[in-house]
Amino acid sequence: MEPLSNDAFISGESVRKAVYLDLADKHQNNIERFPFTDWSVDRVTSAFRAKSIIHSHNYLVGMVYLSHLSKEQQENIVNLIGYEYGTVWIALVEEGDLADKDFRTLIYENFYDYFTLPLENNLNYLKATLGHAYGISLLRAANDSDNDLIGSSEMVGASDTMRKIFIQIRKISATDAPVLITGETGTGKEMVARAIHQRSSRCEGAFVAINCGALPDSLIHAELFGHEKGSFTGAHKRKIGRIEAAHDGTLFLDEVGDLPLELQVYLLRFLEEKTIERLGSVETLHINARIVAATNIDLEKAVEEGRFREDLYYRLNVLNIHLPTLSDRYEDIELLANYFFKKFSEGVQNRCHGFSKQAITAMNTHRWPGNIREMINRIRRALIMSDNRLVTASDLGLSHYQVNHEIITLDKARDQAEELAIRSTLHYTHGNVSKASKILGVSRVTLYRLIEKYDLR
Repeated sequence: MEPLSNDAFISGESVRKAVYLDLADKHQNNIERFPFTDWSVDRVTSAFRAKSIIHSHNYLVGMVYLSHLSKEQQENIVNLIGYEYGTVWIALVEEGDLADKDFRTLIYENFYDYFTLPLENNLNYLKATLGHAYGISLLRAANDSDNDLIGSSEMVGASDTMRKIFIQIRKISATDAPVLITGETGTGKEMVARAIHQRSSRCEGAFVAINCGALPDSLIHAELFGHEKGSFTGAHKRKIGRIEAAHDGTLFLDEVGDLPLELQVYLLRFLEEKTIERLGSVETLHINARIVAATNIDLEKAVEEGRFREDLYYRLNVLNIHLPTLSDRYEDIELLANYFFKKFSEGVQNRCHGFSKQAITAMNTHRWPGNIREMINRIRRALIMSDNRLVTASDLGLSHYQVNHEIITLDKARDQAEELAIRSTLHYTHGNVSKASKILGVSRVTLYRLIEKYDLR
């Protein structure tokens, strides 16, 4: 590394650091006289060296001289940018290069912003952009810190809805009361249950999960409560049930709404007395296990219809967490996609280094009927099957315009299209209402009214 000027290294917390990658070795013509005393800029001449010092110095902002590079050098830069998610990058280019379509695509798919050389007349703009990029990187780091707070449960989110859920998880984890998690299929109910367990005083105990809708009625009793040898045909030895296995830990009852009525009374007794009896035994066992249940059906309606015991419902629903659909937390879509891309890319040989802009747009406009589970499946499949440098909408199996086969009125169709346009534009402008109103061609007052109408606050 070599400093760009004597002013580049100023001690104190007010100095922000950036890395400058110059593969073409055009140091003398670019930003040698960097005039900002509140910035420390380190110059490197290889992508390998850049990756090394980013790891050791944690740069939040990077600049790249992008002109006069070979295809291989450009590929190395894209690989670096795709690998280093925590660094926001700005491109420095020669004005004539912008006439090339592939060069323009390279910039808008990979960089936060770009500046044309020479920089003499743009230094103040560059300083402002560096500050904005630094702020965005800090926000991203804060989000990553919040996401890591949940641990290995893989919960990711920066939307207001998810932040409220994280707060709920922290509060609920400090108690031992039963929890009922509601939400559509694929919204991450088991992840929430695991997060509660991991942050609770029971974290050293077992987390035992059972899907009440995945086992035949004849096996659920034995699975939950266990059985003694010879208690029924095929019972060749004693079996410890899931409730007993969760002693001093957490029992997660997924799809509890599918539990047969005749077994609901046994679960109710356990919740009231903390005791069970194995099938074929008269011995009473005292079990210290916390119950966390989840369902994708309306249990109140099931109670009204006689399919679920009212007393059991109130025993389970002491504390409640409702998970939104992925389309209802659209601010998290890109964050989730990048998280799963990075997770599933580790240790896998593929050409993909991120998502194309078209792919991001397609994901932001998709309705996600399968929620997070659907996103995981689409991204994993794309990473295996794609031959592209960036994952495309086609790789994900998403078109830019989702066809709705439901027969609806024209008014409802207009409302859906209007809501989708507003959601996408607000996401594109990072919530900037002034910019969004200009793009949409409406006044800010009108846009605020529409935001209120579709509850997009």
